[in-house]
Amino acid sequence: MSVGETIPVLDLGPYLAGESGALDRTAQELRFALTQIGFYFVTNHGISGERIRDIYAQAARFHAQPLDRKMDVRIDKHNVGYLPMRGDTLRTSTVQTVTKANLNEAFFVARDLPSDHPDVIADRRFRSANLWPRDLPGFRDSVVAYCDAMERLAQKLMPLYARALDLPAAYFDAAFQDCQYKLRMTHYPPQDAPVVDEFGIAPHTDTSFLTLLAPNDVAGLSIRTQSGKWIDAPAIP
Repeated sequence: MSVGETIPVLDLGPYLAGESGALDRTAQELRFALTQIGFYFVTNHGISGERIRDIYAQAARFHAQPLDRKMDVRIDKHNVGYLPMRGDTLRTSTVQTVTKANLNEAFFVARDLPSDHPDVIADRRFRSANLWPRDLPGFRDSVVAYCDAMERLAQKLMPLYARALDLPAAYFDAAFQDCQYKLRMTHYPPQDAPVVDEFGIAPHTDTSFLTLLAPNDVAGLSIRTQSGKWIDAPAIP
C-alpha cells in the first residue's frame, strides 16, 4: 500500500520517558499521521493490558443483562446511559447517505460527577450524574478507573498535538483541566449477511477533539483515506 493507505504507528515510549527531543520528534510523526490519513495506532502508551481487558469484560457484563434491566438506565438528554439496538441513525455522514438505524447498542458514561455537584444541581447540559446499572458489583469502579486512565493519556497527548501545530507545548493544557468526555461501551452483534445501507455504525467523523479506541482482537473497523479509499484497520489483540 502507498503511504496514504498505511495506518501509522506512533511509539510514545521515548516521549513519555522524557527523552531529549522526543516531544518534537513524536509531534512530527503525529502531524504526518493526521495529515496523511487521520488515524494512527500508539504503542508504549502506559495503559496496562489488564486495564484494557477489564473494560471489555465490564462492557460484556453490562450488555449480557436482560433488556429490561438495561432499559432501567436508558439514555437521557445528557447523553449518558443505555442506547438500545437501532436506537439512532447517523445522518451527518458526508460520504454516505444513511437511512437505516445503526446495528449496535451502547452504554455511555461521562465524567462521574457527584449528585451534589453544582452543574448537576443546575441541570447543566452534558454535565449530569451518570446512570449506573444495578446489581453489577464493581462495574462503576472499573469503568471510572478506565476513564481516569484514558483522561491521563489524553492529557499527555495534548503537548504532542500542540507541537504538531507549531504551537507551544502547553497551549491546550488549560482547556483540558476539567474537560468533558464520553466513554462509549458498544456491542456490535454479529450479522448474518450484509444489507445495503446498513452498518454496525455508519460512516462518520467524530466531532470531539480526540477519540481513543482500545485495541480489539475482532476486526471490523474501516478507515477512509484522504483519497476516499476504505482500508481495514487490523485487529490488534
